[in-house]
Amino acid sequence: MIKHNFKKLTVWQDAMDICDLIYLYTESLPSKERFNLISQLEKCGVSIPSNISEGSGKRTNIHFAEFLTTALTSAYEMETQLLICERRKYGNAKELRGILNKVVVLQTQISNFRDKILNQK
Repeated sequence: MIKHNFKKLTVWQDAMDICDLIYLYTESLPSKERFNLISQLEKCGVSIPSNISEGSGKRTNIHFAEFLTTALTSAYEMETQLLICERRKYGNAKELRGILNKVVVLQTQISNFRDKILNQK
């Protein structure tokens, strides 16, 4: 297995950027969503880069790929929560659309990186 410095991985850096955007976005959500959408979005925002970094320290590429899969599923969960915000007309629509677009790009990045990791010999 090739060891990865997670801080140098573009996928981790992009996940960290999205995490920052999520924290900024949730500040605009209604307070009644504090223990629902706000909490869930922030958990996903933290989960994605955390799983990428945790996986980078695993002994095998298969184990790393499992953590990338967890990061990917958190990104799908985040997308759904953002779509719920969109349906509820929460926050700034342009800001929300920008985050959604970045999340979809990140999903592709994680998936492609996972495939690359699994195909390394």
